[in-house]
Amino acid sequence: MRFFYRESGVESREQVLGRRKVACSRPSFPVSRPVCAFTLLEIMLALAIFSLVMVAVYSSWTLILRATRVGQEAAAQAQRRRVAVRTIESALMCVQSHQASQQYYTFVVQNGDEPLLSFTARLPDDFPRNGRFGEFNLRRVTFTVEPGPDMEKDLVLRQNPILMDMDKDEQEHPLVLARNVKSFATVCWDLTQKDWSDKWDNTNQIPTMVRFTLVLGGNTLNNFGDTSPTLSVTRVVSIPSVMVPAVVQPGAGVVQNILPR
Repeated sequence: MRFFYRESGVESREQVLGRRKVACSRPSFPVSRPVCAFTLLEIMLALAIFSLVMVAVYSSWTLILRATRVGQEAAAQAQRRRVAVRTIESALMCVQSHQASQQYYTFVVQNGDEPLLSFTARLPDDFPRNGRFGEFNLRRVTFTVEPGPDMEKDLVLRQNPILMDMDKDEQEHPLVLARNVKSFATVCWDLTQKDWSDKWDNTNQIPTMVRFTLVLGGNTLNNFGDTSPTLSVTRVVSIPSVMVPAVVQPGAGVVQNILPR
């Protein structure tokens, strides 16, 4: 038995099935979903944070590079200073002078804008450039401060055998002991005044003590615009030799030993 309720508004079974068929036959469209993306404010904030990180990294790298450069320059200057000081001390400890041939054994000290220290010494075998002069170990050594590259000053050493003139190559290409020299000063102990004197007028005599001061650095600028570090050293050398009297000097003018003071 079938019942129909059209007047009461109740749908029949056929109407319900028909409505479902019509609904199933309708094409289904994909449901659109919201797309996730960064906003302009978020992008600008990320760029700002990235910029701050890069600035911090660059600043740290610059500080490390500057400290490394300064340390390397200081180490190089210290090494050059040790070599220069040792060379001067070694030469002063071997000073030699003969009364019969004083023109070859003058002891010259000059300070000021063009400092100079020159004397004759019997140099050891390990002295710089010793192999160039062969058996002529009795040589005149001359320390001077001269202009170098990059508007700096260099401490240079020239040598020549006592009875020979300085050759052209030694004159034009001296041995550079130290670069970027700020000052070089030499004073001698005056027995008459009992004090240090920056002038040594008795060039035919050997001073009892010599004090020299070498200052490196402070003249040039590095790649960062900073002045190079300054290193100063002062040494006092007690010279263990005196002039050989003419009465004990052989006629050949060669004395192998230095009389003790």
